[in-house]
Amino acid sequence: MIPLAEMQELVLGSVRQLDPVEVGLREALGLVLATDVVTHESVPPFANTGMDGYAVRAADTADAVPGAPVRLDVVGELPAGAAPSTPVGPGEAIRIMTGAPMPDGADAVVMVERTAPADGGGVLVERAAKVGEHVRPAAGDLAAGDLVFPAGTRLGPAHLGVLASVGVRDAPVVRRARVGVMSTGDELVERGPLAPGQIRESNRPMLLGLLADAGVEPVDLGTAPDDEAIITRTLEDALASCDAILTSGGVSVGDYDFVKAALDRLGELSWRQVAIKPAKPIAFGIVAGRPVFGLPGNPVSSLVSFELFARPALLQMMGNEHRFRPVVCATTESAMLRRSDGKLHLDRVRVTHRDGRYYAGRSGPQYSNVLSATAAANGLALLPDGDGVAEGADVDVMRLDWPADH
Repeated sequence: MIPLAEMQELVLGSVRQLDPVEVGLREALGLVLATDVVTHESVPPFANTGMDGYAVRAADTADAVPGAPVRLDVVGELPAGAAPSTPVGPGEAIRIMTGAPMPDGADAVVMVERTAPADGGGVLVERAAKVGEHVRPAAGDLAAGDLVFPAGTRLGPAHLGVLASVGVRDAPVVRRARVGVMSTGDELVERGPLAPGQIRESNRPMLLGLLADAGVEPVDLGTAPDDEAIITRTLEDALASCDAILTSGGVSVGDYDFVKAALDRLGELSWRQVAIKPAKPIAFGIVAGRPVFGLPGNPVSSLVSFELFARPALLQMMGNEHRFRPVVCATTESAMLRRSDGKLHLDRVRVTHRDGRYYAGRSGPQYSNVLSATAAANGLALLPDGDGVAEGADVDVMRLDWPADH
């Protein structure tokens, strides 16, 4: 068996970053910038008001106090989207709406709540305004020539908004990976009644969901029977159209592990026993320039293998600096005992936060076929080789419900 960190290093050292492309902002969510983005426009491009109210000369309002307002003549109205054509002179004001450009002569805005109508079309200003009050200056957010975001930035919704604000319509990003998923086994059934010895196929829908959650483009390769020729043909077709491939099942040492035979036929893979439980057996290699992950067939093992090996590699392929889930220190709500067997045990746990601390309790039975306990979990407790962890002790937990942070 090899240590977890050694296997992760082998995997991450083998995958290359995908090519840069330009995609529309709607398609760029979750992707990573391939180059720096520098703006050629200022944001905002002109000084404008941050409030509905009246554009004024602050000096004209200096004597205004509650109960003794100052009267100004209203000489125009300026909605957002209109260019100002009338300047504000001494003793004058212009009715202005949020986002409208500041007219010449005005240096402040009095919010409408601090005014009242005056006879003859004027306005009563009830409080003195300060120069610059409620005025958003030109280039107050970004100035032409500024670095908007550096290469390597993962684009969230707010990033897309900023890019749109500086006129970017197509973002230069590392492209989204296309990843094929295939399950194998004569015993797997998706529809219809189960015959003796058959079970429902669950790994492929789970892995497709995990891929979507990681921000890649999942490709459903279907379920293949235990037939080496069919498995080989499916994998060959997938290698021609996908950036990476996940298979589930057939990676141990049984007589019917046809995935191993098919993958060995297509390329050179490493068949490893990793010092972890669950998910000890895994196959990995680069076939026709594409990473191929042979994940275990037990559903919990398949998920854990994905989280520890495939997900970090796929994030790295798409240019992500942060690839691994965050780990927090939690207090155990009950003992998590394990026999010493030379492995790192990963227990499915539910993490809660109370009184400034994290607490972790097992989410259900820990057998590698009990997927329901994994669905109830939001973390994997990392139990080093030994006797386990006593109740009330500290344990490191990898948060499955948090994105990568390192």
